[in-house]
Amino acid sequence: MATVLSVSGSPSATSRTARLLRHLDGRLRAQGHEVIPLDVRTLPAEALLGADFRHPAIVEATALFDRADGVVIGTPVYKAAYSGLLKALLDLLPQYALAGKTVLPLATGGTTAHVLAIDYALRPVLNSMGPSHITPGWFTLDKDITVAEDGTLTVAPGSAEALAQVTDQFSLALGGRTTLLAAAS
Repeated sequence: MATVLSVSGSPSATSRTARLLRHLDGRLRAQGHEVIPLDVRTLPAEALLGADFRHPAIVEATALFDRADGVVIGTPVYKAAYSGLLKALLDLLPQYALAGKTVLPLATGGTTAHVLAIDYALRPVLNSMGPSHITPGWFTLDKDITVAEDGTLTVAPGSAEALAQVTDQFSLALGGRTTLLAAAS
């Protein structure tokens, strides 16, 4: 199966975005993919803010992108755009870091006013990096993501169904099988 890099662009250590991505990582693993999580917030600030292309952490992140067949990009939406932290990483990657890759854009936010951030802010930047395919993405409202005290994640039924569908479409685009198809057999 494919190797998937799952990138969280959230600056928060208690991020719903990152938790949602790790939840979807499990679905992709169940479909046979190798999933490598990358939380951009764990990269050194001096590398990101100093725009140090040669910093070992940036070199390593670039190698992860090179290795991946597919990339899931998740970001919280701030002021109708993807996070500045994600922007800092994308700016440090080679121009065509997504060349030949399938990409799934995901976003989270507090209001439906930000639902178009995927298509009008994130998708153009991802497209400029040369992916072979950007699958339909999904925006999830923060209120639809609940994290219990034990860390268990619950997604509201309507959002969970839509996320499963876009994740399965991404998996199929990578040449994988889907959980929904497996469940139907």
